Amino acid sequence: MIVEQISIFIENKSGRLAEVTQALGDNGINIRALSLADTSDFGILRLIVDKTDLAKNVLKDHGFTVNKTPVVAVAVPDHPAGLAGILRILDAGNVNVEYMYAFVERCGGSAVIIFRFDDHEEAIKVLLNNNVQVLEGERVYNM
Repeated sequence: MIVEQISIFIENKSGRLAEVTQALGDNGINIRALSLADTSDFGILRLIVDKTDLAKNVLKDHGFTVNKTPVVAVAVPDHPAGLAGILRILDAGNVNVEYMYAFVERCGGSAVIIFRFDDHEEAIKVLLNNNVQVLEGERVYNM
């Protein structure tokens, strides 16, 4: 139930984001979800792609610092307070959310949110015990 995310450290200057996306595109790698956090000097681009290992190698070959991180994809009810309900479940289970971002696809009548937890195994257990749909990595990569 773990999804592999790649994190790329990039300089906060014009053209660097385009370099990342062009290198991925030139190698037939499809971006499924992304998040970009920046400071004045650098950014962290977090991606879910359809070919994680290839993406990591391609970006390293282009001089980028790249890491793989386990994250969890959760189907969140697409209605007012749908996300709040998931977050209440996690809070009741004492699971800390480090960060999260939305996915580009829908899963039936639900939105898909990518979560990074301090303890992803415990988070998955809490979610499943509360009948929350946690998506398999292969399903996410192929959405």
